[in-house]
Amino acid sequence: MPDNQPSPTLINRIKAALTYPLPHHFLSHIVYQFMRIKNPSVKDLQITLMAKAFNINLAESKLKAPDEFPDFNSFFTRELRDGARKFETGENMLCSPVDGKISQMGNIDGSSIFQAKGHSFNLTKLLGDDQILANKYINGKFATIYLSPRDYHRIHMPFAGKIKRIIHIPGRLFSVAPYTVTTVPELFARNERVVCVFDTEFGEMTMVLVGAIFVSSMDTVWTGAITPPGAKKITELEPDPSKHSLDIAKGAEMGRFNMGSTVILLFPKDTVTLNDRLSTGSTLRLGNGIGRVITSNS
Repeated sequence: MPDNQPSPTLINRIKAALTYPLPHHFLSHIVYQFMRIKNPSVKDLQITLMAKAFNINLAESKLKAPDEFPDFNSFFTRELRDGARKFETGENMLCSPVDGKISQMGNIDGSSIFQAKGHSFNLTKLLGDDQILANKYINGKFATIYLSPRDYHRIHMPFAGKIKRIIHIPGRLFSVAPYTVTTVPELFARNERVVCVFDTEFGEMTMVLVGAIFVSSMDTVWTGAITPPGAKKITELEPDPSKHSLDIAKGAEMGRFNMGSTVILLFPKDTVTLNDRLSTGSTLRLGNGIGRVITSNS
């Protein structure tokens, strides 16, 4: 995607600079507790204020009234009612795994992934310095999708696959809002993240779940909650087939964020084409087509 965005404003630079000294994990731990208050008067007020502040459409939710949710986190990770989202049809269609907006998408330039005007980040660093894994995506394709606080926060499969690896990579918890994406160098390769590697019919596909300030945990269906507090080293987690089958269908839920964040999709070279009608800022709904798998008939 061409580097034709405006430079960040002075205000955004100042806002981003103020986030550097913050105790990211300590603040996220506080939010973790805050989001799980079960006192009805407190959690109902939290949910009501959040829904109004971000104009959240509760008609799409399976549970609709504040008093139906046991706590604020249950509201934030709410399940959608049946039929609220539809996956675009076509066996070769790649679909958006989340509600959100395109931050960037396009070609991986060697090992460099475009972040924003003046900023890129390194593929190998994003994947926890796993050079063997990174080599599979050199000159491939990527899509970075940002979830705002109002969005649905469960993550689904863009294409059917089999979970192969789950890697937790500790790091900072900068905000991933647009003002930090345009100002913090290598943001996505610095923040805490969970790398999920899948085998698919077109080869490997990797989904990187990027943590952010106040994202106190991320879940997958094979592990439950990840992001252990105070983790200092990269940890490979074993997917538990007793929790969920290792094979997972297109459109099936594979994880969730406990606050808003970002998903980065990685595809090997010459395996997919991305929808050229999408660009930075394009709004996506879960299930919207974002590209197609290249087949011998393509």
